[in-house]
Amino acid sequence: MSAFNELNGIPATGNMFTMQQILRKEWGFQGAVISDWQNITEMVNHGYSKDHAQAAEQALKAGTDVDMMGEAYLKFIPELVRSGKFDEKILNESVRRVLWLKFKLGLFDNPYLYSSTKREKNEIRSKENLAAAFDMARKSIVLLKNQGNVLPLTANVKKIAVIGPLANNKADMNGTWSFFGEEQHPVTFLEGIRKYAKGAEVTYAQGCELYSNSTSLFQEAVAAARNADVVIMAIGESAVMNGEGASRADIGLPGVQLDLVKEIHKTGKPIVALVSSGRALELSWLDQNIPAILATWSLGSEAGNAAASVLYGEYNPAGKLPLSFPRHVGQLPLYYNYKNTGRMYESDHSEPGSERVYKSRYRDVPNTPLYPFGYGLSYTNFSYGKPRLNKSSISGNEPLVVSVDVTNAGKVAGEEVVQLYIQDLVGSTARPVKQLKKFQKLAFAPGETKTITFTLTKEDLSFWRQDMTFGTEPGDFKVMVGGNSRDVQTLPFTLAAL
Repeated sequence: MSAFNELNGIPATGNMFTMQQILRKEWGFQGAVISDWQNITEMVNHGYSKDHAQAAEQALKAGTDVDMMGEAYLKFIPELVRSGKFDEKILNESVRRVLWLKFKLGLFDNPYLYSSTKREKNEIRSKENLAAAFDMARKSIVLLKNQGNVLPLTANVKKIAVIGPLANNKADMNGTWSFFGEEQHPVTFLEGIRKYAKGAEVTYAQGCELYSNSTSLFQEAVAAARNADVVIMAIGESAVMNGEGASRADIGLPGVQLDLVKEIHKTGKPIVALVSSGRALELSWLDQNIPAILATWSLGSEAGNAAASVLYGEYNPAGKLPLSFPRHVGQLPLYYNYKNTGRMYESDHSEPGSERVYKSRYRDVPNTPLYPFGYGLSYTNFSYGKPRLNKSSISGNEPLVVSVDVTNAGKVAGEEVVQLYIQDLVGSTARPVKQLKKFQKLAFAPGETKTITFTLTKEDLSFWRQDMTFGTEPGDFKVMVGGNSRDVQTLPFTLAAL
């Protein structure tokens, strides 16, 4: 599929260099290329095509075989061919690629091959598929904070207040781009908690709306919180606040949700925040004030059951963050595998005025993320032994074997994602401070120790060098092992020349 963006001033849909030279000649791709939604006609908006007819000609010549929803090919290609302005051989090549794709898909034998009302009836929302949705949803939840072991909830919790604009919200559980996900089906957080909270009184208050700054619902929510032993706050972004065309300049909690949380916090009741989003949010106030925080993303059909399963400890959370959460939006873009500058900032803990200010740092917040890439807590604790290497120096083709002992030091069973990162200290192009190369997810019984072994190969140590060839360079490396990208133990090793 050709992208919406342009490269060097030429939209991807009409870019001869990327589609003919790179895609077809250098990469050898022989299949069909489809435009993204209407992005052939959008080349007029780019200022690259004067009208839709020229856009159709430019896109087809560049190698875009299918016009998705723009109708430029349908309207203008026949006349361009009849008038002699377009080489019919180019058109025939595109038609051939499209027909070949349909042939490989079996559509000439049966044009309705992938359409079956019987299959639809048997598979959509089947028992097996809902079980898979439940399992995937609870495995996706990331425990960000659990101060004082507020979680998991126990039978001693007799009164629960479920509060927030996402607490009893079915449609937004489906997430963005869920056009055909019927909004009446998802299990809400409220429904899931009521199902799991056997013997407990569960009350609900919306608290506020997602698209309004009105505080008129605050009073009811505060009253519900005051009458509860624990408050579950279901907050975050709606489905359409995420995904394509849904950028936000402020990535805090939308609307008055943070104000609502602050009012509930004043009651002094323990609060658990279920934060739904499709991106990293700025959660600094919550991190400082709320004892338990779970990143619940958009969990889909079984959202409420999955969240309740984690809240009550039926499933011990083991999810890890696939991105870093910032302390402030001003830190963005923020990612773990950044490259050093010439003026590295060595520490986020120095006393003010204790060093020169001319460093790559922020003056008002630490450089580090609030929650780093790969981060995620559990209801148990894992301790890491010192990593071990089979060799301190390897040749270009030798593997490096890294071993580490990991122990479940807690009293409940749990899973841990053990992560291995490397750093190439000097290269013909500057290298990132760390790169995730391996990870393993393992289940541990209470008190159990397992030895985890990773094997790094030449491929793992290779990169695109200055001359644009892919391979290794001899030199010094670091290998880092831990439960996230921040909390790692480091060992050096050397890659010798061949």
